[in-house]
Amino acid sequence: MAVLVDPPAWPAHGTLWSHLVSDTSLAELHTFAALAGVPARSFDVDHYDVPASRHAELVARGAAPVSGRDLIRRLVAGGLRHPERRRLAEDAWLREHWAGLATGPSDGSGSVSWEAVGANLLARWSEPGRLHHGRTHLREVLDGVADLALAERAAPRTVRTALLAAWFHDAVHASGRRREAVPVGDALVDDEEASAALALEMLDGDRDAAEVARLVRLTATHEVAPDDRAGALLSDADLAVLGADAPRYADYAAGIRQEYAHVADDVFAPARAAILDRLLEGEVFVTAAAHVRWEARARANLRAEVVALRDRPAGGISGSR
Repeated sequence: MAVLVDPPAWPAHGTLWSHLVSDTSLAELHTFAALAGVPARSFDVDHYDVPASRHAELVARGAAPVSGRDLIRRLVAGGLRHPERRRLAEDAWLREHWAGLATGPSDGSGSVSWEAVGANLLARWSEPGRLHHGRTHLREVLDGVADLALAERAAPRTVRTALLAAWFHDAVHASGRRREAVPVGDALVDDEEASAALALEMLDGDRDAAEVARLVRLTATHEVAPDDRAGALLSDADLAVLGADAPRYADYAAGIRQEYAHVADDVFAPARAAILDRLLEGEVFVTAAAHVRWEARARANLRAEVVALRDRPAGGISGSR
């Protein structure tokens, strides 16, 4: 265990706050936080903010008390430090990417400026509590669409609609933060429907708005028709994390679990396993390029998580919070 917590020293909201980090992996940090009942909304890029009233309890649960200076040093040494300048660089990249989409085959002509729509979307993707469905996922999906489009020689308009749908596909993400939500069925569809409606509203006047909304809805099921080129690009890019290396996949799976930490293990584990089983029933990826790159590793990752979910002892993460 390499979860660390520094002394409460940061004033805000009438109390002092500590930082809870791992110098080993985000997966370890998210798992510890979920078991301790630290809410997902407390996560900020590389740490959880925790109030002074919880410091002693977290130490008793196994977090190692360290000085603030030692916490930063070990976070940097572990490669998990995300300094503010890196966040600003990421923001700049995302804003530039969004601006570039306005120069595509069709520009939005609604009452809200293209820049304002992009700022709204970036703010949504930066909301607290998005441990997986945040800006890292957004950038990975955007990169995935672009890489696959090049390999598949997709037409420019197809690429643009897939990229716009990537920006909108999880723009609304409430399921993981609603106490009554369970990560199956309608809980996910609600988010995709709301995101599709947002796309139609914000892309008012853009000739590709309806197609973008259709693609956003598709990510609720990932059921892609054989001739759906844009859908194949978006679906495969959205699922690319399933074919990541073991540490990245572990971070992803732990992030998903913490987003649904309010759901008890005896509900979450079988629901999550059922979702993964459905993915394993057929080919995970649609495009030839994605299949070559990620299929074998994705199937291994999914099978390993299903085994872990079904072997999980009862009474893990409580749904009482």
